[in-house]
Formats: sequence, structure tokens, C-alpha cells
Amino acid sequence: MAARWFAPSLVAAWGLAGGAGALSAQESECGDRASLGVRVVDDDGTASVANAVVVVRWTETERARRPVREVVGSDGRLVLCAPRDATRATLWSEYGNFSSEEAIVVVVAGMSHDVTLMLRSGRVRTGRLMGQVHDAITDDPVVAATVSVPDRLRVAETDRQGRFVLSGVPVGMQELNVRHIGYAPLSYVLEVSPGLTTDVEIGMVPAPVEMEPIVATVTRSRRLEVKGFYERRHWSELVGTGTFYTADDIDRRRPVEISHMIADESGIRLQCNARRTDCRLVNTRLSSGVTGACSLTFYVDGLPTRGIALDDVVRPSEIAGIEIYKGLASGPAEFPPSRCGLVAVWTK
Repeated sequence: MAARWFAPSLVAAWGLAGGAGALSAQESECGDRASLGVRVVDDDGTASVANAVVVVRWTETERARRPVREVVGSDGRLVLCAPRDATRATLWSEYGNFSSEEAIVVVVAGMSHDVTLMLRSGRVRTGRLMGQVHDAITDDPVVAATVSVPDRLRVAETDRQGRFVLSGVPVGMQELNVRHIGYAPLSYVLEVSPGLTTDVEIGMVPAPVEMEPIVATVTRSRRLEVKGFYERRHWSELVGTGTFYTADDIDRRRPVEISHMIADESGIRLQCNARRTDCRLVNTRLSSGVTGACSLTFYVDGLPTRGIALDDVVRPSEIAGIEIYKGLASGPAEFPPSRCGLVAVWTK
């Protein structure tokens, strides 16, 4: 299995069950909460896939929750306890540079929900649509709007933030249809890329108002999606924990060195010696205690760059995305805590 590559056209099968054999002992630890028993298997459905990553987003909760990213065990299995107020879970599996389409499970308290994610090799024939529907005039989220493409049995419904996910959408030009009582129906033609997620922002127009609907689309970077960049950005937008830049943002700024662009952030500055032969980015709002300057910690593709200047490691044109966190509490769980803040850089 270790030498085998899988394409991202994956089938996610899920069902409800009272127990899952070997999983039942672990599931009992969830008490009166619901549990998800996840298994990742190969394209034959017979062999378990070890070390695959399972991503779970709990929705319809009272407060926003950070998506969970967990690695399955050597048996390809994982058990997760649902938050008490969660009513739905959206989950998928990632293996190497590939990811599956989402499976959506209606969560019932006290029950065990079995989910099997099957990795299938072969040509990628589907993509994913993910986005938000809002009122084009007030900018308020439109809740319970139906989102679909033709010839598909499944129809997505927007949540409390107006967000939706459509997985397994055939590649090529597709007509996206959005409907909600009190709003003019919307149909928009967009292109779905194989194995990639296309973000969609939709502004629906109240029925009596005569104006054109507003639709904006952008296809995500597969590398950033697999690395969890977009999930962390989504969380940051809800609670304000970090600053995120994509390659398009960097292209618009056109910095000579990427450190110059990061130094433009409030509370961060570039500190250099008299000859400007040694420069480092520091958090001006915090102090390290001894030297006074609180230096940011840097990661490139998940690896720390201790003792090496960031500008010596990567050029602006080589960067796919940047995450900037300015304090200990704001850093994501994927990186060790850094009191002075950290910067995560992902290359193309």
C-alpha cells in the first residue's frame, strides 16, 4: 500500500449502525454523544489504508468549530466523538497529494455512525464546489437555500452562515442553480476542474428588486487544500486568528522580498543590523525578555527554518500561500506553539 498512488476521484459511502465490531469499545468512550467510526480502504474495498488523514467539519453548532484533522491508525480506522450540539458532519479523506469528495452525515446523539471512505485509482472525473450565498443588498447570509447542478440527485442546502458544499460534480462546464423563497432564482454557468475545489460567492437578489445577481468564482490550489490552508483560513475568518495571502495576493503586491510584504503587517517589522546584512522579522507587540526583540518563527512547507533567513529559502514567485499568526493563542494546532507568533509559507 505504501507504494501505491491514488487519484482524487474517491467514493465516500456512509450509513447508520448501532455499532462497528472492533470499534464499539472505543465508541463507548463518547458516552451519550454521537460517534463517527471512520474507515479508509483501497479501491477494492478490502484493504485498509494506514496513515490517511480524515478531515471532519462539524456544522449546525451553536458556535463555530475548527475542522478536525486526524490520522487513521495502522488498521485504517479512526473514531471521533461529536460535539454535543452538532447535528451534521462533513468529512473526507486525504492521502498523499490527493483528497476525496465529502460525505455528509446527519448526527444523532448517542448513536454510532459508520463511514467508509474508499480510495479509487483512475482518471479524475469530478471536482468540488464550495461557497457562500448572501443577500446581494444587505450582505446577510441566505440560510436554507438549495444549491444544485443538473442531472444530480443530491442537492446541497446552505447552513447558518450561508455556506454549502457540492462534491462529485462532473468536470467541465456546469450550470449552478440556486433557489430560495423570496429571491429571484439564479442560474450560473461555471467550469469545474478535475480534482479541485472551486470557491463560489453568490449574491442573491430579493424577488421584487430588478438587478443582476452577483457571482464570483476562483479555483483553489490543490496543494493548499491538502495542506489544510483553506480550512484554517475559513476558521480565521470566523474568529480572527490570522492573516492569509494566496499567490494572487502576492502577485498584486509584487514584493521584491517576501519579508518586505510580511513586515507591512501591523505589529510586525523588519529589524536589521547597521549594514543590513542580517535582518529578521519581529513582533513589536511582544518582547522575548532578554534581547527585547520577539522574533517570529517560520515554517516552509511544514518544516522550520531555524537559523536561515526566509528570503534565502523562498522567492515570492515560488509561494502558493502564506499564513501569519501574531501570538501564542492564535497559532493553529498543526504547528508547535510560538509565543512571538509564526509564519507558515507553502510553496507551489
